[in-house]
Amino acid sequence: MHVPDGFLDAPTSVATGVVAAGTVALALRGARRELDERTAPLAGLTAAFVFAVQMVNFPVGAGTSGHLIGGALTAVLVGPWTAVLCTTVVLVVQAVLFADGGITALGTNVTLMGLVAVGVGYGVSRLLLSVLPRTRGGLLAAAGAGAFVSVPAAALVFVALFAAGGVADVPLGAVAAAMGGVHVLIGIGEAVITVAVLAAVLSVRPDLVHGAAHLHRPADLATRPGLRAEEVVR
Repeated sequence: MHVPDGFLDAPTSVATGVVAAGTVALALRGARRELDERTAPLAGLTAAFVFAVQMVNFPVGAGTSGHLIGGALTAVLVGPWTAVLCTTVVLVVQAVLFADGGITALGTNVTLMGLVAVGVGYGVSRLLLSVLPRTRGGLLAAAGAGAFVSVPAAALVFVALFAAGGVADVPLGAVAAAMGGVHVLIGIGEAVITVAVLAAVLSVRPDLVHGAAHLHRPADLATRPGLRAEEVVR
């Protein structure tokens, strides 16, 4: 999913850069409502995990690649706005230090993975939570479905961007077929990893999971060992 330099024309790259910049600006404001001194360390750990899994790339063709994104997982764990910031930081580090994704394509990659993947993944999970049982199993199912849908959704948006401003000498049909097929398979892996990681965190600290706020009450938290009184009433 990391788009390299020179894959899209300048107007398309500039447009996605503007979209990405606006999204990050909104996320900086929104993340203030999601983070506190308890959840901030989880955001850092989540960003590190996403960085690691995104470094495992699967060649798709014409210089681009596919990989796990982690958008839905990050959004459910720490909130959608914080997830945008985590993803953006990961993409900047990858582009600047590891040449994974182009510098001029940074706006495109943030749009695809920080906006589309996070937004679709979190949106689908919230939609499903409104109809599924509001239990731990319901949350895991919703998060897994959101993770699965988010990956091909980001791939389809990339295909649309390539149709609008692609400059690589690759037929649009070949790009669509390659991106669609590979990312459906990656979406399955993303769903499995999302459910596994989320289940592990829920088993030890459900109170830190943004998407699990409906699963616990202050009275429930008071019975958890190791929690201070001020954490219960916060």
